[in-house]
Amino acid sequence: MVTYASNELIPSSEFAKKFGSYLAQIKSNTVDKLAILKNNHVEAVLISKDEYENMKKLADLQKQRIYNEEIVKRVQEYKSNKSETVPFSNGLDEIREKILSK
Repeated sequence: MVTYASNELIPSSEFAKKFGSYLAQIKSNTVDKLAILKNNHVEAVLISKDEYENMKKLADLQKQRIYNEEIVKRVQEYKSNKSETVPFSNGLDEIREKILSK
């Protein structure tokens, strides 16, 4: 669970009024993130573009790692059961789509 410092919790009404100043804080790295509150619950989090891009790259790498592990597993299964006539590529497109759609 992500924790927030008190200066990172912003009511949505205040965020709307002072959007520019909060954006400046994110851009200048004064704060790492800003949690936008509505009815005392976190509804959204504002992060910098660079932080978002780093998170996206990591998520994409994780998806690719899972896909690669599934390929290795299928190759090992295929090699250990040569009597099976199912081609190696059977089902990999579906697995890839399932992983990438998450």
